[in-house]
Amino acid sequence: MILSDRDILALIRIGDLVVDPLEREVIRENGLDLRLGRFYCRFKRTSRVFDPRSPGDPGEFYECGESGSIVVGPGEHILLHTIEYLRLPSYIAGLVNLRSTWARLGLYIPATVVDAGFEGQLTIEVVGSSFPVKLYPGDRFLHLILVKLGTPAMKPYEGEYSGQKGVRLPKFFRLQGAGRTAT
Repeated sequence: MILSDRDILALIRIGDLVVDPLEREVIRENGLDLRLGRFYCRFKRTSRVFDPRSPGDPGEFYECGESGSIVVGPGEHILLHTIEYLRLPSYIAGLVNLRSTWARLGLYIPATVVDAGFEGQLTIEVVGSSFPVKLYPGDRFLHLILVKLGTPAMKPYEGEYSGQKGVRLPKFFRLQGAGRTAT
């Protein structure tokens, strides 16, 4: 069952769902419109082969920073994050979509699921259009559809990305002790 704005507000009121900061404008008819944060990590073009068993320095693959605006170039891949910090209960999962206004400019995000029990800001990959597009932190960018599970998850999410803030790079870098978070 997809949650309506009434369902979402009820879960927030009883404390089962946390959205922080919570701005009234992010609660929509059937989900949450999440806003862009200030941090980013651009994928670098390189001939170096990424080896998940020996990932090396993340700086070889990503250029990370903070900005008051972010230009996504044609076909470019960039990691961005949400301003909102979420905590989902064990009986709610989320489906992330790009808001249609941005999709109509040719931007794209891969299919993304937020697992039941997840807590943190979302890191999202954005793929560029045929032309450069400037994005501004604070703009509503993603639409998170919240779905009630038939029964609560036996093992709610407690993985590597739990509690993340800013842009979190792939866990391969964290596991070797050279990980970075762009915050």
